[in-house]
Amino acid sequence: MTGGVNVGHKERLASVLAGSGLLTFGLLRRSRSGWALAATGATLLYRGLRGQCALYRALGIDRAAAEEGRRGNLGVKVERAVSVEEPAEKVYRFWRDFRNLPLIMANLESVSVQSPTRSHWVAKGPAGTSVEWDAEIINDKPNELIAWHAEGALVEHAGSVHFEPRPDGSTLVRVSLQYDPQGGELAHMITTLFGEDPGPRIEEDLTRLKEAMGRAHEDRDGLQPATVDALGYEPPSPEAETPRWPATRRPGLP
Repeated sequence: MTGGVNVGHKERLASVLAGSGLLTFGLLRRSRSGWALAATGATLLYRGLRGQCALYRALGIDRAAAEEGRRGNLGVKVERAVSVEEPAEKVYRFWRDFRNLPLIMANLESVSVQSPTRSHWVAKGPAGTSVEWDAEIINDKPNELIAWHAEGALVEHAGSVHFEPRPDGSTLVRVSLQYDPQGGELAHMITTLFGEDPGPRIEEDLTRLKEAMGRAHEDRDGLQPATVDALGYEPPSPEAETPRWPATRRPGLP
């Protein structure tokens, strides 16, 4: 048991949601049955926020420990994957040129490469603000893995992306993100309830990656010159009619 917590993360989320609803409903009724519902809601809310269950403790059950292997070192871990119909080498080269990532990441404004291992990132923040941080590559295995750690970010985070070749020539791209939200585990639980969990956003970004790689032959202008060269895309012949997306917006991109 870690710090007295013995309730799993999903159970805690369910307890917070159910407890908040029962507490609010019970208080609004202003009756004896309402007070009983409010008391039940308060108990569930406490269980979710604290992650502690007396019954589990009495029975020797520890649901939190069972999830420990899936938790990140920074507190919260999110993993998502997508299959891309391109070889691992091409997908790796696209991702490794970080300047390409704003093409697929909706909230990312720009990435400036400062050295082979360091880069500066600018993302969209709340209320029209910008959030900036520096990232350092801590592990780089060509065509297999890129891992990084962020420095100076509002939310401390680290992550990795694996490029796993498949027998049919496609690539499974698997992204793992670990972060420590301000306010810790409680902040993550609250933001998850209100739809701010990064998991769905990563899924959207990976879908954009799949779409971008699928049309890269026709949409070379969206890629960095170094990436175009690395991927081996040849310029179209003058006679060829190459579809061009409007400069202001490309389908599937923000």
